[in-house]
Amino acid sequence: MNTMRSGGILSAESGMGAVELRVRDLDAMARFYATTLGLTDVTSRPGARVLGEALSGKAFLSLVDDRESSVRDAREAGLFHTAFLFENPSLLAGAVARLAGTGAGQFTGVGDHLVSQAFYFDDPEGNGVELYVDRPRETWTWLNGRVHMDTLWFDPEAFLAEHLDAESAASPCGLSGGPAGLGVGHVHLQVGDVGLARRFYVDMLGFEETSVIADSAIFVSAGGYHHHMAMNTWRSAGAGRRSASLGLSNVVIEVPGRSDVEAVSARLRGAGLQVEDDGRALVVEDPWGTPVRLVPRASAGPEGGARR
Repeated sequence: MNTMRSGGILSAESGMGAVELRVRDLDAMARFYATTLGLTDVTSRPGARVLGEALSGKAFLSLVDDRESSVRDAREAGLFHTAFLFENPSLLAGAVARLAGTGAGQFTGVGDHLVSQAFYFDDPEGNGVELYVDRPRETWTWLNGRVHMDTLWFDPEAFLAEHLDAESAASPCGLSGGPAGLGVGHVHLQVGDVGLARRFYVDMLGFEETSVIADSAIFVSAGGYHHHMAMNTWRSAGAGRRSASLGLSNVVIEVPGRSDVEAVSARLRGAGLQVEDDGRALVVEDPWGTPVRLVPRASAGPEGGARR
């Protein structure tokens, strides 16, 4: 791999599209995300359900029936969590309260990251889910191109007591395309090596590095967001290529137009990577075998997601 950055970066208007998961119980997983986030079917194909906001057709999550695959080893490369961003604390509180009321999934913690506040869960098949709200951008602290983040505890019951109201508790909405909210804020991956992740996602793909935790995690974004993607080795240090198992199928990055896709394609091909491009989407595998799809937003359609 070529470790020299080409100088190209992703457009500031880039963001995350729909995340695709391979699942064992398609209907149960769809019910979980519908109840908690208010996602509905926006399109369908045999053996798959694409969930999002019905009126706009924007998609946030694609669930693919894959009953034959094995359960993923937690030490493998793959998904750490999909992070759904809400417009305000009230809408976040409503989603958290609904999720707690279903008895499905598992609550795994909270985190005050200074730039945001987050609740963490596992869905019924063990995929990590973050539900979060950003603090105002003017309160974020930047120094030498790095945003200051941390992971501090906050009282989840006090958060709900302060922000939950009758309207947000009753109405499962709050993501992009709905009455309020923004959609898939970021995607966090498990990888085998942070340096290798940096070379692929920053030097080649074109994200900008925004934060780092020693040699164990890196955070990257486009356009000055705190992070659109993150990669860590907390459970997966030294992991090699992923097996064909349940969980993350692919990651979608939306860019403004076709010229942005072509610029990334040139960087990747120049680095010697194998790239597939059918004119609708560019597909390249990261060093651990996770397919990354770049899609022009104008042609993303119901398979795409929300910009952040």
